[in-house]
Amino acid sequence: MEEKQKILIVEDSKLNQEILRNILQKDYKLDFAIDGTVALDKVKKAPPDIILLDLILPGMDGFGILTELKKCDSTRSIPVIIITGRSDPEEEAKGLNLGAVDYITKPFHAVVVNARVETQVKILKQMRIIEKFGFIDTLTNIPNRRHFDQTFIKEWNRAKREKKPISIVMIDVDHFKMYNDTHGHQQGDVALQTVAGTVTSSLKRTADIAARWGGEEFAVLLPNTTLEGAMHIAEEIRSNIEASDIPCGKGGKSHKITISMGVAQTLPDKDASIAELILQADRALYKAKDTGRNKVCAGGPEEE
Repeated sequence: MEEKQKILIVEDSKLNQEILRNILQKDYKLDFAIDGTVALDKVKKAPPDIILLDLILPGMDGFGILTELKKCDSTRSIPVIIITGRSDPEEEAKGLNLGAVDYITKPFHAVVVNARVETQVKILKQMRIIEKFGFIDTLTNIPNRRHFDQTFIKEWNRAKREKKPISIVMIDVDHFKMYNDTHGHQQGDVALQTVAGTVTSSLKRTADIAARWGGEEFAVLLPNTTLEGAMHIAEEIRSNIEASDIPCGKGGKSHKITISMGVAQTLPDKDASIAELILQADRALYKAKDTGRNKVCAGGPEEE
């Protein structure tokens, strides 16, 4: 069952709150705030999907709240529908210029409120689908290179602030061209999907991320992880892949596949860089492939 969208209604009138509750509570999760301070605090702690915002409020008015919402990266994209009892074209234009997506005038009519909110919900869902597929590899359904790169930068900066280690694992499917040539590209896709699923299920922490790097290559980011810890995780992934069966079509026998892995770790500082860490892991991966495949090798500055 699809989870209901959450709407924050910023309205100081108890009567209007009750009217909107009766109109919307069947289809949406509702929360209420009576002024700007409460509203901004609630948005910060648990961002809603949509905000219905009255213009006339005690303290900060609706325009001020809207301005504050659009200043912050985490709240800028939340759709805001202004609710007002005044019909003023200049006021409406001001709200739209500040970033509001629509207006609902008082007194409220249920069909209008539902239609305008539903329109924004549809747009929101479409945008989230676009965002999802912009960061998800469509074949394996795990994060893609773009998502990995952006997450890497965030975790790198966090590790730098907190003076914590960060590790990366580069993975390459062994003899994948031969596998494709022998079993066909469709079966090769199944193999990549199996590898992606096994790598992802081998990670135990929510902060760890596996992504498709490109082709038959994958990458794993391990924040706050030492080289020893990363080697242990990598070996578990390798072992799980080796034990996995690649499913085939009806009547076909399952296949086996193996991976080679390169691991590198660093403590981010002014002398370290993401590019250098990836290079160290790549060199370790090449070492694993050159010395027999189906193994994990560690890299570091001494490998240069």
